[in-house]
Amino acid sequence: MSVYSIKDLEQLSGIKAHTLRIWEQRYNFIKPKRTDTNIRFYDDADLKLVLNISLLKENGHKISKICDMSFSEMQEEVVRITEKKLSYPEQIQALTLAMIDMDEDRFEKIMSINILQLGFERTMINIIYPFFLKIGVLWQTGAVNPAQEHFISNLVRQKLIVAIDGQLVSSSEYNKKYMLYLPENEIHEIGLLFSSFIIKARNNKVIYLGQNLPFEDLSSVYGSHKPDVIVSVFTSNPAASNVQDYIDKLGKRFPSSTILISGHQVVGQGLECPKNVIILNKLQDLIDYVDDQNGGKKV
Repeated sequence: MSVYSIKDLEQLSGIKAHTLRIWEQRYNFIKPKRTDTNIRFYDDADLKLVLNISLLKENGHKISKICDMSFSEMQEEVVRITEKKLSYPEQIQALTLAMIDMDEDRFEKIMSINILQLGFERTMINIIYPFFLKIGVLWQTGAVNPAQEHFISNLVRQKLIVAIDGQLVSSSEYNKKYMLYLPENEIHEIGLLFSSFIIKARNNKVIYLGQNLPFEDLSSVYGSHKPDVIVSVFTSNPAASNVQDYIDKLGKRFPSSTILISGHQVVGQGLECPKNVIILNKLQDLIDYVDDQNGGKKV
């Protein structure tokens, strides 16, 4: 069982903690548990209830009426709304519920509906990435069960691999050659996989080296392929104390290539980059860079 504070419920649902406390008193719809030291906490069932209420309220249901519903009635109405209404907040809430329940069928339905309506790239940019940003901080602080995060991450990873496998780039007609990798001890692969999809979708060749790659192995492969661009994502590695030295080493070892890096370890950290190293602050920066290298051509 996961344990949540009222602040966790606020961040995941968008309902202010003050409002939740008022609703607890006025409608008695949720009863926090207490530790032996009298600290309030909530469990998965409470979080699902609050997420359902948040989604229903955002779609015109009055809180007094919502609290008269049974939990099954709430769930049925939530499913009806998310299958009918494709606005991004509703879809992100639906994914959060699928993660908490570890409901693969629900995940598949959400993805299928959105990919059909928006296409794969827009679904990833507007729904999946904001969803991961939403849960990322809470997962790092232990508010989200790692098993739940791994469950949803692996499902997204499978979708990305299938989408990438479906892309065909002619070996004689590609625009640029990109080499993608994650540094040693870095295993968070979703961002790198989606980068591969974006780059290949714009008719570029991708050499995908995957996660946890030692620097000397990167150097060896580089010598064989001579890519125009190297791409990496530093989510948890290199460590903060080593990341500046690692960036300097990249710039010096591969001076003939442009090196694009992103991730928590580099964005907003005040690092100094060699001339051939560019920090991407957001996903759109990668899209803009690749489009620009293609002469402004977009997919």
